[in-house]
Amino acid sequence: MKIPRHFLIIFLTIAIKIPGFAQCLHDSVVVTMETEDGNLRIELFTKEAPVTCANFLKYVEQVGDQGGEFYRTVTMANQPDKKIKIEVIQGGFNLKNMDTSTIKPILLERTSVTGLSHKNGTLSMARSDPDSGSTEFFICIGDQPSLDFGGQRNPDGQGFAAFGQVIQGMDVVRKIQQMPSEGQTLTPPVRIIRVITEVKNK
Repeated sequence: MKIPRHFLIIFLTIAIKIPGFAQCLHDSVVVTMETEDGNLRIELFTKEAPVTCANFLKYVEQVGDQGGEFYRTVTMANQPDKKIKIEVIQGGFNLKNMDTSTIKPILLERTSVTGLSHKNGTLSMARSDPDSGSTEFFICIGDQPSLDFGGQRNPDGQGFAAFGQVIQGMDVVRKIQQMPSEGQTLTPPVRIIRVITEVKNK
């Protein structure tokens, strides 16, 4: 079905006011995540997962200079109660100086719709229930098909929203995964110093 032109104009007029949306109009947005153990460069899949990317970039814009932390490591050895095992590190933005009332969950962009999958180095949105993701994210170590739509790491089978790919710094990701932890909690967490964006124009 063809969408009337005036509806598209109204949509774009509203959407461009959403923090992060304007950057998603570019072919490529690369995020540099500076951590105390090295830097990661991550390309965001703005065309395939525009909602999740715009959400992530909103927090980069608002609190990226305040960083955050990686606080969770999942290895083959620290999930004995799980039949389906994964390997990831998980982190989130520093929200201490942010009005938390502005934090809103987003719709889950399922991999069955985006065409993406959870490969080695994939950046994805953490969630509990579907449509609950907001400020937390994780990075895959190795291919993790059980995190795609239809995978059973989460029993609801809806998978997670992949939205980026580490293009530099997987050695840092693996280093963080192997750091001291109690269970799956990194002790201490790895500080994210800041997050900045590099926009490549069309």
